[in-house]
Amino acid sequence: MVRIDPFEIHVPAAKLEQLQTRIESWAPYPAPESSHPWQYGVSTAALQELVDYWRDTYDWRAAERELNRHPHFTADIEGTRIHFLHIVGEAGGTRPLLLTHGWPGSFYEFWDSIGPLAWPSKFGGSSEDAFDLVIPSLPGYGFSGKPGRPLGQRATARLWNTLMVDGLGYSTYLAQGGDWGSLVTSWLGFDWGTGTGGCRAIHLNMAGLRPTPLAPESEAEMAWMQAMQAAQQAEGAYLAIQATKPQTLATALMDSPVGTAAWIFEKFHAWSDLQDGDVFEIYSKDQLLTNIMIYLVNDAIATSVWYYAAFFEEGAGMLPEGQRCETPTGFANFPGETVYTPPPRSLWDRTYNMTYWRDMPKGGHFAAMETPDLFVETVRDWARAAD
Repeated sequence: MVRIDPFEIHVPAAKLEQLQTRIESWAPYPAPESSHPWQYGVSTAALQELVDYWRDTYDWRAAERELNRHPHFTADIEGTRIHFLHIVGEAGGTRPLLLTHGWPGSFYEFWDSIGPLAWPSKFGGSSEDAFDLVIPSLPGYGFSGKPGRPLGQRATARLWNTLMVDGLGYSTYLAQGGDWGSLVTSWLGFDWGTGTGGCRAIHLNMAGLRPTPLAPESEAEMAWMQAMQAAQQAEGAYLAIQATKPQTLATALMDSPVGTAAWIFEKFHAWSDLQDGDVFEIYSKDQLLTNIMIYLVNDAIATSVWYYAAFFEEGAGMLPEGQRCETPTGFANFPGETVYTPPPRSLWDRTYNMTYWRDMPKGGHFAAMETPDLFVETVRDWARAAD
């Protein structure tokens, strides 16, 4: 059995004072002239606006009280402390759903989806759609412990299955993930899927695994691969440094709270669907800063970027030759996912046992946080089909 301990978020005052001092000492720097203020990375003007709010208005203690509104726990699994929320709603212990975040997100990405998923009848839905929710922090992220070396997505899936089955006593469960969560969830389906007494169906909002060999079999697949290469050339510098020299980057990020904020904030701008307005119209400043603070109050930004090195050390998400994930798989295609665009359906079918697909009207990379109503809608729809 895995021991489960209650946990409450409470950051020492000294840590908050240290962060406040560093934030107050930050001064804006020259920005290149451009008609597109985000062209060369984070917009200095937008960052200044966020930092001004952070310094003068943002209240971590208020955020902390909000975060403690739902029950938190920790579990020691294979020597790694795992932090997670466990919310037993109207499902009453009978319909578990494991939600896994990615980088630069956190368990907080799912915050506005918790109520409708756990207590749907309170939000205009049916109690039959209710889930028990389990929402962990990835190893090295948030309030989880820091592994001694980079620990990857397939290893995380093993920890998650242990948590669900041995820790929480769920013989089977559903799982959902985006970004790194899509890789973790995909490995849950591959290694711990139906037939092994674990994950019985998965839902993704980003493509995860790749078949071996990864060779185009159609013009559509070739065009997608070329588009992905172009996207990585334009937007993938962060991935290259986090995968190859994460500790050097970590030194800079750990030294500057505002530097960490800029590194994260830029991705929320670049990867979100901004067709309805600017980044501050999609997310409130409090939302953005609470997610950023979850990295800072735990000194977790360093170990979070290790996760990229671990991805390549584990094999970069490539499946064994000739195999695919046979666990029933659903996908929600959010149109604002412009960097990690989904491959053609033919490639999906060589990688996963696809049983559900839904094209969404809007939303991007951080779907659960960006468009929680749509995220809840597709998860409910997929789960009904999976049942």
